[in-house]
Parts: sequence; C-alpha cells; structure tokens
Amino acid sequence: MGIHWWSWQVVVPGLSLVVLVVATHLFVTPLVPTFSVDPNALVIHRINGTYEWNAERDRSCEKEHGAVVYRNATWKADVGCWLSQCGNSSFPIPVVEKFWRNSCTFECDGRGVCNKELAQCRCSVGFSGVGCEKVINRKCNKGVTDEQPYGSWGVSVCPGFCDKRTAHCLCGNTTKYPDRPLAEACGFHSKGNTGEIDWTKADTDYIYGNKSYQGWCNLDAEDVHDKNIRVKLPQCDCKYDGQWGVVCESPSESFCINQCNLNGICHQGFCACRKGWYGVDCSVPSYLPPPVQRPKWLPQEAAPDVSDETNRISVASNIMKKRPLVYVYDLPAEFTTQFLQGRHFKFECVNRLYDVDNATIWTENLYGAGIALYESLLASEHRTTNGDEADFFYVPFLQACIVEQGDAAPHLTFQGKYMGLRQYFAGDYSKQIYFHIQQNYPYWNRSAGRDHIWFFPWDEGACSAPKEIWNSMMLSHWGNTNAKHKASTTAYRADNWDLIPPEWRGDHPCYDPAKDLVLPAWKFPDPYPIVQNLSSRHRQDRPTLFYFNGNLGSAYDNGRPEPGYSMGIRQKLAAEFGSQPNKKGLLGRQAVDDVVVQAQRSPQYKLELSKSRFCGVLPGDGWSGRMEDSILSGCIPVIIQDGIHLPFENVLDYESFTVRVAEDNIHNLITILKAINEAQVDSMLAVVRGLWQRFTYHYAVKLEANRQKLKLNKEDLWASVQNSLTGDDAFSTFIHVLEYKLHTDTWRSEMKQPLKNYGVPDNCR
Repeated sequence: MGIHWWSWQVVVPGLSLVVLVVATHLFVTPLVPTFSVDPNALVIHRINGTYEWNAERDRSCEKEHGAVVYRNATWKADVGCWLSQCGNSSFPIPVVEKFWRNSCTFECDGRGVCNKELAQCRCSVGFSGVGCEKVINRKCNKGVTDEQPYGSWGVSVCPGFCDKRTAHCLCGNTTKYPDRPLAEACGFHSKGNTGEIDWTKADTDYIYGNKSYQGWCNLDAEDVHDKNIRVKLPQCDCKYDGQWGVVCESPSESFCINQCNLNGICHQGFCACRKGWYGVDCSVPSYLPPPVQRPKWLPQEAAPDVSDETNRISVASNIMKKRPLVYVYDLPAEFTTQFLQGRHFKFECVNRLYDVDNATIWTENLYGAGIALYESLLASEHRTTNGDEADFFYVPFLQACIVEQGDAAPHLTFQGKYMGLRQYFAGDYSKQIYFHIQQNYPYWNRSAGRDHIWFFPWDEGACSAPKEIWNSMMLSHWGNTNAKHKASTTAYRADNWDLIPPEWRGDHPCYDPAKDLVLPAWKFPDPYPIVQNLSSRHRQDRPTLFYFNGNLGSAYDNGRPEPGYSMGIRQKLAAEFGSQPNKKGLLGRQAVDDVVVQAQRSPQYKLELSKSRFCGVLPGDGWSGRMEDSILSGCIPVIIQDGIHLPFENVLDYESFTVRVAEDNIHNLITILKAINEAQVDSMLAVVRGLWQRFTYHYAVKLEANRQKLKLNKEDLWASVQNSLTGDDAFSTFIHVLEYKLHTDTWRSEMKQPLKNYGVPDNCR
C-alpha cells in the first residue's frame, strides 16, 4: 500500500442497452463457476509434485502430505480434517440472550445513545460527560501566529467559519450558504502560476465575492450551471460526507455502520437510535421484540423467556444459535463513530457512500475490510449480547479511520509524543480501549485476552500493537513471520514501527500464525467480472504466461522514489522482465512477449489478469491488494515476498493454488513457471475457481443490497449479482477458523469456566 492509499470508482444506477444485455446474460449463464468435486471432504494427494483428486473420503485425516477439500476450498490437513468431520456435525444450541434495560444520566440529553448494558452514554462528536452534557470545542487552526494567521497546515485549516464540533471548515452565517464546505485549499490564494497554495493568505474575494463575482459561499447552483460560472476545482470540492454537486448543493444520505438498521437516524457516521434500541448501529433492543421486528442476528425461533418481563435490569430469552458465538464490544464513541463523524474526506476508511438519489456508491478503499467485517459481525447470527455465553470477543478498533485522521484536526496529531509515527498514535488508542475493557467488563482477565480479536489493517499489520494486547488474535492484511524481515519494511517514515519505544511496544513479532489470521483486503464489488465469468477462463484462454501491473519504482515515470519501496522487489522484477520502457527507454533484461511487467495502469486491468495464467503478488509499503486481484480474476498467484503470509495462508493449503518464488530467485522466474506442466496448471486453476469467493466480502455487500431494496425498492446490477452468490466469502471463512479454534486451542481447557453446550459431538473437542 503506502502513500497512495485509496482510489475509487462508482456504480452509477440506471438502465442502458449494455446493462440490459449483461442482465440478460445473467439469467442464462451461471454466475458462479462450478467446482467439479464433492464439497464435503476429499483429500488431494501430492504425487511427484502434481495434484490428483481422490474421491474417497479419508476419515483418518492423518496423512502427512495432503490438503482436505471442505466447502470447495483446499484447507491444510489439520484444519480441513476437523472442519469436514466436525464442522458438518455442529448443531444449534440454546443460548441465553440478554436485553438490557439500564438507564443513563439525563438519557444522554439527546446528544448520544445510552448503552443499556453499562448504563453509559455514547456521545455524538462535540459532546462528552456521563450524560453528554459537556460541549467540546475544537479549533480548526493550530499554532496561529502573526506570520501564520491561520496556523500551520492541517486538513482542518480554515479561513472561514470553524464548526467546533467536527473541526470542519464552513462558509458561516454571514453568507448565503452557511453550511457550504470551505475545505482545506478552497479559501486560500495560490502562489503565482505554480498551483502551490499559500496557507498564510485567505482568498476573501473568492470566498465572499466582490463587485464582479458572487463568491463561493454565495453562489446559487443555478447560476453556476446556467451561466457557466467557474469554481476552483479540485480545491473547492464537496469533501465532507452527505454533500454532492458543483457547489455542494445536493444533500445525500451519509455513511453509518449498517445504516442504523432503520432503527435510527444517521448523522455522518453516528446513529441516533430511536427509543428501545441502542448500539453503534441501533441493532440491540432493550426488550425482546416480536419476530417481525427482530434484527438479523436475533433469530425468530425462541424458547420461553427465562426471566420475568418485569425485571428492571434485563430481559433474557433462550435463542437457538450455532457456535462460535462472538460478543462485539459497544465501545465509547470516541473510539468508533466520532472518527467517522470527524472525517474530512468522505472516502476515508469507509467502503461505501451514497449519491444524491441515496443509491449506493462503492469505494475502492482497500482498508474498507475493517468496516465490512464489523458490519458482518453485528448482523451475524454468530453474534451474542451475552458475554458469559461468548466464545470470542471482537474489539471494533477502527484503526484505518484513526490513522487516516492523524492530522485532521489539532486534537488529533501524531506529532510530539508520537514522533510523527501514525502507528504509534493509532496504537495508543488501542491501549486506551484495552484499559476501558479491563475496567468495565470481566471478560479480558478470564483468558488474559486470548479470546479477544483486534483488526490492524494498516500496511504492516499488528507490528505496532502495544504489548498489553498481544495475547489476542490479531487480524491483518500482512502476515510477516519475520523469517527474513525482522524490522519495518515500509519506505514511508510515518509508518515505520522500528522507532516506537520498545518499552511501549514490547518485543512481539508482527504476526503469529498459531493465533493470528491474515484477511483479504476490501475490493470494489464490481459485477461485470462475475457476470462475464472472468475467473473461470481455462488455461487455453490465458495466453499470457505472467502478468504484473503496478508501481515499479523510480526507474519509471511517476514511480515511488524511495529505494526501500516494496523492499526493492518490484524493482528487481522490472529490471529482469519489464515490458514497458523505463525512463532510459530500456526494457527488462529478459523481456519476452508473453510476460507483462508494466508500471502504467492498464484500463483493461481485470481483463488482462483474466487472460494470464500466473500473476505477480508483490508487496508495496507492506501488503498490497495483488493477491485479491489475482484470485478474483482466476489467475494463479505467484508470491514473491519471503516470509510473508497472504490471506488465510495459515489455514488454506496454498501449495495447491499458488507458486512461491524466492526474492533472490527472481531472475529464474520464467524458468520456474515454464517447468510447471499443463496438468498442474489446470489443477491450480481449478482450485482457484473453487475458492475465489473467500477473497470477497459479499456477506456485507448483501446486507447493503437488502437495505437498498427496503429503502429504494430497487435492485441494481451489483446487488442482483451479489445476491446470486452462494459460496463462502471472507467472513464465512473467518467464522470457520473461529469454529476450528474454539474446539482445538489447548489453552481453553485450562480456563476455569462453567460447562457449556458447544453443539458438537464430544469427540470433536
């Protein structure tokens, strides 16, 4: 990843001839490639380096070499054996769910939502206190001096009116459109013709107007459109969530977690829940609602209540559920929704927005996996509100939001104590969350945090986690086993975790495959590759032997200048096989026609991936999204990054569908790939076709499709395509892993806890 951390595309609703043709194709051609093996349990035996399907189920599962196929994916033998023999045998058990009725001080004064379990307010941005009674005023400009009348630069720097709740810069009440954004460079002069912004001089003529110009803050949208009045673009843009148009004249729905489940009103990331509901997404009832009103995570089948309805503290009910059961903490808003409300750029750390018709716009923010997993857990039937019943505890630490906002306002800065290190700054929030959990809940100390789960999605994952939480299961996109890289690999100083004080961080690795898990990055749910079945192209339809398209470093135009970028691996690949001339007009030393290694992004990127047999998976400033690109296009991943685990690599059998090439052996890449015979290639392509959905988050996308159907009574193409998918996605795979861990982690047998019904036969535990 690195400095260039997100790009975006939009899905524009509407009908056209092309969509009609594609939609027709949708109903006459199967969307999901079929996988011609028994989806229960088979064993793939490796014989002389080839792969053969054995149709007889191996019940002993004791073969030293082999992969077990479970639900169309090849798993490592120990994991796959357990899932195939015990996962299929699990059954629902009665679980006591609690619906809390505690009250909060002043009922949060209309400025927050009461957490009924703890009787604590979760305050909207700009408020604090036990009853959200305190007003928090935040400045937009920091370090104001005579020489710098608007302070030192920060994305909140403001020449107009500062909204002290959000630190957003607006036009203000003296103008015709007081809520119009005046974000960042919009209200400042440029230095000559260079385009460089002079942060010391406000452009008051442009902001407020003069004799010949109405001014940005007073312009009518009709005049801009009809009279072709020019505005500063891209400086004067609708950067804040919930606004679109040339002069931000068109309001829209803003992003909230699960869009408040229609049980509240969304305020730029904060759900104001209606009476009877609470939680970050208004999904937790304070009573046992009738079946028609129940959220997805609360099944309709329920046994009689086990407590009296008149109980003032809580209502309890037996609900039939399958383990594993996950308790999701409802953290104070300063760790969750206040970061969503405080976004200065609407695309930061979220995976979707809404257009002027309130139709869904999906983003390509790779860090959106954190939101997808969070929303999926909150809506999943594996969720429980009863921590005593829970098998795992998920801590919704929105690290990507915290990192991306590190310098968004004066009260959020990673300078000073944090030495300009974003991971140190963000990690300190995780330490504060740890203290909150310890002080308010009994669950951490039961296992010393080993049954807790944190998500560290940034470039090098959980390297920067504070020592207090390292016992927990860490989710990341970067599985650095430190086999070769024992220090930070990033070329970007602000993310270099080597500089974090060792007494704060401790001496833990970045990733422990025995307890942690690497998850796929978020990818824009583009319906067209699925409709066109790009992932199902066979070897004969893939004429390109090897393909890699991405930043190749300083030898190419617009390449990253740092020699440490990608640990120098992409640069080595380009020097050998570059198929695009570099700045000196040279190709790679071994450039050949059927090997594509180019720096300039192709407009046909996904199509070109689907026409390739092998695709490169190389790092950026840590992880990159190339593994997901390869898998989703049906291309065999070629992993060139020593000692790094890719998504699910500690549980899936990577040998059955990937090729690893040592960094020092890049010059032999083509020789290695050509030595793989056609039968092996066909076998690996077949495995990729069976598991590609596990690298998507279509569970979360389906949740949004259902919301769109309810709100707009429509189903766009992306929604109909995603609703047609029936295989396991990244979230389902995550749940499979938790189920396996629940019954195989040996430390659980040492815990002193009441006996539970685990819903599996005794011989599975």
